[in-house]
Amino acid sequence: MKLFDAHHHLWDLGAVDYLWLKQLGVPKPFGDPTPIQKDYLPQHFLDDVSGAEDVFLVGSAHIQVDGALADPVSETSWLSKLSKSGIPSVIVGFVDLTKEDAEAVLKNHLSFDQFRGVRQIIGFLEQRPDLSFTKEHLLRNSSWRENFALLSKHNLSFDLQLYPEQMKEAAEFLVGFPNVSVVIDHAGSPYEQTDSGLRLWRDGLSVLAKLPNIHIKLSGFGMYDSDWSSESSLLLFQTILDLFGAHRIMWGSNFPVDGLVSSYSFCVNQMMKWISPLSPDEQGLIASGTAKKFYRVT
Repeated sequence: MKLFDAHHHLWDLGAVDYLWLKQLGVPKPFGDPTPIQKDYLPQHFLDDVSGAEDVFLVGSAHIQVDGALADPVSETSWLSKLSKSGIPSVIVGFVDLTKEDAEAVLKNHLSFDQFRGVRQIIGFLEQRPDLSFTKEHLLRNSSWRENFALLSKHNLSFDLQLYPEQMKEAAEFLVGFPNVSVVIDHAGSPYEQTDSGLRLWRDGLSVLAKLPNIHIKLSGFGMYDSDWSSESSLLLFQTILDLFGAHRIMWGSNFPVDGLVSSYSFCVNQMMKWISPLSPDEQGLIASGTAKKFYRVT
């Protein structure tokens, strides 16, 4: 089966000044990052991919790594040199939409042909600073809200990483941007998998799913469930499939982050088990087709 990895990372600690990757052992919302705080280059990625059977990698989307980069375009510039080998196929970079220079930074990103969109993580829980990726509700920041319109102006997508508690508020905001293609990262971050936690997650996703321009990634399951399996996460997949349909679902490995808990082949195998009852067309959409269309890969 053709596979397009819609969410992975690469890094060279000598080429780009990643801050969190150099802060050895400092806990992250997804756990202890120590084992991955070292170079992760295309060959490392391809070595991981090679362990997966019955799939053929046809491309990938690189998602920004560090929102604290002094010059986020430096990452896109470095990646553009790598992409000549085909990995990554497209680049999703970082832009701080709270800043006055947001459009200037966007234009610098756009000087690279592989640039397709922006991710600025908005995942924030007031009572859980240990899980928060930012220090404020960016959805309530007036500058952020205003600069979000730049994505429509420049025909760029947005990777939306947030928590279930933020979903309804995000939907209320995003209804005003029907021309911006949005994809929810990491299955909507279902960090609390109790009955009440999953109900909150499903309710939030159901509101977002009503907006036809919003898609979702099957990725990041290992961030909040170190024992995840195709069985333990089957309810999550079935809920996502019911709400979004195969034409708005894409798969991503979240490597090397999910490599903290699972192998690449494990992640692929879980996806393959989930989609096995679906039609060949639906399987193809989730494994590669949806992502290629979303990220405009020819």
